[in-house]
Amino acid sequence: MRQFDYSALPETLLTSELCNLIAAIHEYRGKQAQFSSAKKDILKSLLELAVIQSTDASNRIEGIFTSDKRLKELVVQKAEPATRNEKEIAGYRDVLATIHENYEYIPVTPNTILQLHRDLYSFQASGAGGHWKNSNNVIAETDRSGKKRVRFTPVSAFETPEAVERLCKAYNEAVRQEVYDPLLLSVLFVFDFLCIHPFNDGNGRMSRLLTLLLLYRHGYSVGKYISLERLIENSKLTYYEVLRESSDGWNTCRNNYIPFLRYMLGTVIKAYREFEERVAHLVNGKQTKEDRIRTVFDRRLGKISKADIALECPDISISMIEQTLKKLLTEGMIEKVGRGKQTAYVKR
Repeated sequence: MRQFDYSALPETLLTSELCNLIAAIHEYRGKQAQFSSAKKDILKSLLELAVIQSTDASNRIEGIFTSDKRLKELVVQKAEPATRNEKEIAGYRDVLATIHENYEYIPVTPNTILQLHRDLYSFQASGAGGHWKNSNNVIAETDRSGKKRVRFTPVSAFETPEAVERLCKAYNEAVRQEVYDPLLLSVLFVFDFLCIHPFNDGNGRMSRLLTLLLLYRHGYSVGKYISLERLIENSKLTYYEVLRESSDGWNTCRNNYIPFLRYMLGTVIKAYREFEERVAHLVNGKQTKEDRIRTVFDRRLGKISKADIALECPDISISMIEQTLKKLLTEGMIEKVGRGKQTAYVKR
């Protein structure tokens, strides 16, 4: 049976690249106090937007989605779900809220994981969530010819409860010893959780919820304001590739964690950078709303829609965005491309 020991990590994991990534995240975390002094209403708008995006993206990765209108009704207005997909989305919404509001009081234990999984399926038929898998599962992939093959064989159903127990124990013990950075330990925990694949369904979504829980518990709260799930969905091909690379040899303790560590730490840094870009103007107070919209075009390449600008500047009204776009068009700074719903703008 696979062993877990985070109290004596191999030196191969402590590469200069990974250490530099961790150091950069520490630096960003140190700026959080400065960022938190920004206007409360702006941070609130970022938080609300991140909750919508996180709920949407984490489910989309698994092929679960609904219309933008229904998504907002489900997440913001707490509407009752009507379809199977909506029930999945509403479950994620509720677990995400639990983690956001109570992470300090949620211990990393098998019972916690079961309870979160139960709540993830709280809108489904009784018994759908809150139980370890009752049959062996595999992670399969389909090649270009359409043939499926087993890529990875997780822990058996019989071994799962004990494996999760040992995983949580190893993680908590390593955190208590304070030998290795909890950021590193948290990513290792999530990866090993994915390899155990302890549930019949919902393993991917649970892994992303646990990622947020562990990050928040150690002071890395950027996921509240910038959706980590969205960043993962935007790079999901890379996400699946690093999962494949790092899981090779996992059952015999010969796998290489580094690809997954590099990817996840890089994702956290990307989130912090995006957060800093969005709130920096609040700290230095030098940019007007018009200036911030201009900056979007300076910072990004390719086509940019009104929705893209609203995403980056959630506190700026659509009417202000439209007014500024009209001014930029008149100045010749940008030009319009596409029509109707496909309308976008590019910097000249």
